[in-house]
Amino acid sequence: MKPDFSKGLLTSVVVDANTKDVLMVAWMNQESYERTLESGQTWFWSRSRKELWHKGATSGNLQDVVSMTLDCDLDTLLVSVIPHGPACHTGSTSCFFNKVKGEK
Repeated sequence: MKPDFSKGLLTSVVVDANTKDVLMVAWMNQESYERTLESGQTWFWSRSRKELWHKGATSGNLQDVVSMTLDCDLDTLLVSVIPHGPACHTGSTSCFFNKVKGEK
């Protein structure tokens, strides 16, 4: 199976391969997808900077890809990784730490 880039960027949900925790969500274009496959590390398309982004290239918080799975519509990727550090630019392990509703 190959992703369908005809609709634009693919939403990419990144999870820790060991804990299964959701670490971050980012976007891939075809080039970042191919670089991820070739390098075995995550590459994304930065929507704000409008450039390729090798996750962890400057921080050292690289992500080694264990597996990638497409959803049923071929337009969303689930990327399972071994993280080398925090996923979030704030230093948090995950980008998802702002509770909106749920347990107190």
